Amino acid sequence: MTELLARFAPGIAEWLTLCAVLYAIGLYGLLTRRNAIAILMAVEIMLNAAALNFVAFNRFIAPDAVDGHVMAIFIIVMAAAEIVVGMAIVVALYRLRGSVDVNQMNSMKG
Repeated sequence: MTELLARFAPGIAEWLTLCAVLYAIGLYGLLTRRNAIAILMAVEIMLNAAALNFVAFNRFIAPDAVDGHVMAIFIIVMAAAEIVVGMAIVVALYRLRGSVDVNQMNSMKG
């Protein structure tokens, strides 16, 4: 069974294609959405694609090193901090303006 799984294991090209598709989906969401929460989710998808890219390169380029995994964990931690700060700003703006549409947030005046 392990021989069968090893034969169909994805290579680096498949992983990089997956990362590129995830990044493109996140970039599309970032450029087309007006909702601030959807924009934050798109940025999270892009950051997860970058973390997956580090893990894929680590797996195929230097499988004994842990540098890619450390960078992926660092990206995940920074993404979590980013989403907490971003959601706090979105909640504050929703309370102030009553909407999370980024087109209505063109001025930061109170």
